[in-house]
Formats: sequence, structure tokens, C-alpha cells
Amino acid sequence: MKSATEPNTLTAASFDELVHEMLIRLGEDPEREGLVRTPVRVQKALQFLTKGYKEDAEALLRNALFTVSYDEMVIVKDIEMFSLCEHHMLPFFGKVHVAYIPNGKVIGLSKIPRLIEVFSRRLQIQERLTTQIAETIQKTIEPQGVGVVIEARHLCMMMRGVEKQHSAAVTSSMLGSFREEEETRTEFLSLIRQRSNGV
Repeated sequence: MKSATEPNTLTAASFDELVHEMLIRLGEDPEREGLVRTPVRVQKALQFLTKGYKEDAEALLRNALFTVSYDEMVIVKDIEMFSLCEHHMLPFFGKVHVAYIPNGKVIGLSKIPRLIEVFSRRLQIQERLTTQIAETIQKTIEPQGVGVVIEARHLCMMMRGVEKQHSAAVTSSMLGSFREEEETRTEFLSLIRQRSNGV
């Protein structure tokens, strides 16, 4: 029996049939020229947008750990993020800012965007995505603390319902020294607000 978090597996034929029927229910003709290959395209798109289910976030980080004596804040900010909200399967997108204070080990910098992609390429809510990124870094490298902030726009708000075009959601997860020490938290939030000059 599958767990609640394990995605169901569909054959190519059954997926095609589902999208084909969805087009009919929407009042479209799935046989017209522009829609004939839409079921295949939708399948490929959704497989790509949810490929994070097949990836191991902790293993990704464990394979890129380096022993160092550095114990100042490491920040990777303005990382582009694209995901699908689990409520409407519509995109939400924005920027992720990640910081941690090493405790003997650092992560290869390129792995932080990859970690974000692993979790964002799943059906998500922004709050869970924020927490998953922070908790995975904390569990894998055991730093002094981790801070994650996500600023995102949600098409489920912008295109439907309240239709607020310029609204953005901001979520944060602070662990260890980022939660316990106001000075550390304030430094992180101040640094991510600064705009980069030519970087």
C-alpha cells in the first residue's frame, strides 16, 4: 500500500486518456490540430515539474560536503524557484534566500539551488517548501543554524479567486542560532534585502 506522500504511478496510456477526457469536459475538441498531441505534452510537462519525488535531497547534500574551519554566515540569495501549488496545480514562483553558519562543514554552493529544485519539483505549498529546505540542511550538515526565506507569487491568487496581481507571499524558517539569536536573524534579513551591484 502506498503512503500518503508517495505519488501514484500512471501508464502513458491512462495519462493520455485522463487528459483527453479533461479536454472534452472543458468543452474542447481533443482531435483538433492544436490539441491532438496535448495529452503527451501535458504528461511530459508534469513529469518534469514533479521529478523531485524521485530525488533524495539528503543524499544530494551528503555528496557535496567539505570540512572547513569557517564559521561565518554563508548566504546564497535570489535563487529562482518554480513550483506547482498542490491545491490547484497552478504555478507559484519567486526567489529563495538561504543562509547557514557552518559547524565544521560546508555545502558546495551549487547544491543549494539543486536542493531547492528537488523540493520545488513536487506538488507543494510554500510553507512546507520553506521548512523542508531548512530542515534538510540542518539535519544533513548540522550547522550552528539555518535561515530560509521565500518570496513568491501564486498564479492561483493572480489568475483566479481574489485576482490580486501584485501580491506576494513571504515565508521563513529559522533554525538553531537563526531562531535563538536576534542579531544573527537580523543580519541575515538585512543582507538579503540588499540589492547586488554587478554580481
